[in-house]
Amino acid sequence: MVHEILLPGRIVYGLGAFSQVGTYAAGLGRKALIVSDPIMEKIGHVETCRIHLQQAGIPSAVYTGVATEPTDRHLQEVLEVCRAEQCDVLIAVGGGSCIDAAKAAAVMMTNSGDISDYVGGSKAFAHRPLPLIAVPTTAGTGSEVTKVTVIINTSTNVKMMIAQPELLPQVAIVDALLCMSCPASVIASSGIDALCHAIEAYWSKKANPMTDGWALQAIDLLIKHLPICYTKKGETEDFAQIALGSMLAGAAFSNASVTLVHGMSRPLGALFHVPHGISNAMLLPAVLEFTAEYAEERVAAIGRIMRPDLAAEGSKRLVLAVIEEVKSLCRLLKIPNLHGWGLDKEQFSSAIPKMAADAIASGSPGNHPRPVTAEVIEALYRTCYAYQIE
Repeated sequence: MVHEILLPGRIVYGLGAFSQVGTYAAGLGRKALIVSDPIMEKIGHVETCRIHLQQAGIPSAVYTGVATEPTDRHLQEVLEVCRAEQCDVLIAVGGGSCIDAAKAAAVMMTNSGDISDYVGGSKAFAHRPLPLIAVPTTAGTGSEVTKVTVIINTSTNVKMMIAQPELLPQVAIVDALLCMSCPASVIASSGIDALCHAIEAYWSKKANPMTDGWALQAIDLLIKHLPICYTKKGETEDFAQIALGSMLAGAAFSNASVTLVHGMSRPLGALFHVPHGISNAMLLPAVLEFTAEYAEERVAAIGRIMRPDLAAEGSKRLVLAVIEEVKSLCRLLKIPNLHGWGLDKEQFSSAIPKMAADAIASGSPGNHPRPVTAEVIEALYRTCYAYQIE
């Protein structure tokens, strides 16, 4: 088989790397638009970015309206500011929501139509985007190294996933120091999102030897260091390791795709506003059990990483160990089931057919190692509603 690997033009990784944002921006444009959120503005990351840009001789404008997962309305607002301020380079400072909004804006600044026109590859971007520098402040989405953006269509309540090479940032700057101020809840949701990326990329039908290596290394880093960072007992090096794990997981799934967990997770976020990482975590244990028989050797390989003390055991024992370890991690991170999150059972049940249809339409379940139908997904949603991880 022939595989294509796509990554940002440049990845800058290490403690203190954020200080170089001005240098890279100066090589890409004359005026920057910083796309961020109110929290990043409050804790000072936006002002720090402006100072770094100023020191490099780059003036900047700021948009900090991405207070939720990005919607088509956020995108329109970013575009309006970018045009009004005549910016020619974008800098995303924040979590995956900020980066996804900036990706969509960078490409729609130079291409016609609506972002919805490009869902599912139905239309290719005809022109190169404005340059984008992605600076993640969470260790989770991996969006800084992916060709993917996810934007909520507020008219249809669908999370639109667009995956095209033009969405890759020109520069990814990964500085774990920016992640250390995250509250425990964000560390949990973003970290479990990264773990899902790695697991799904590894068992995806589109996996290849390069993505396999990235995915397995990401699993190793995340399973070791995420619990330490969550309990706030981690040192700087622990945060550096989960930042690296998140980036590797992002590179893996961007090139091998996600599967059923993400396919089911997006409709939950769009309809019930469950944070993306949390919805993934609510689904992962049940989907693991559903999948194990059809990807036994792959799940067993994950088991040798999660439980090296069981490396000599057979694949069935290792599969059980993976399920046990994921459940244990979810308990530590205080992940509830859908009922525990507070979703009304009647409203949830009535939404299941739409969520299953939207999951299938996203294309992600088609990459899953076990064949699925809308009816199968509907049953899994019902299982997940009151699923117990004890």
